[in-house]
Amino acid sequence: MDQRQRTAYWRRNLRLMAGLLTVWALVSYGCGILFVEPLNQLSILGVPLGFWFAQQGSIVVFVLLIAIYVWRMDKLDAEYGITEYEEEVHHS
Repeated sequence: MDQRQRTAYWRRNLRLMAGLLTVWALVSYGCGILFVEPLNQLSILGVPLGFWFAQQGSIVVFVLLIAIYVWRMDKLDAEYGITEYEEEVHHS
């Protein structure tokens, strides 16, 4: 992989991370703090939705975002021809 490809790969990785972290921040801060009162009008199994987001929802979303990151990075690695084996060989 030449320098141009490395730069493009890194930019796409950073863009993906920024997007996913933005979603997590909006869910954590927005649903757990800013919009907690309107969300508390709804409930999940008897628990107010705003409270649920503050206590559990942001963690669940974070775990889902990690899974999405892994899935998207696997696709990006395949697109650029990066494999774990190649990384081990180049860094050993």
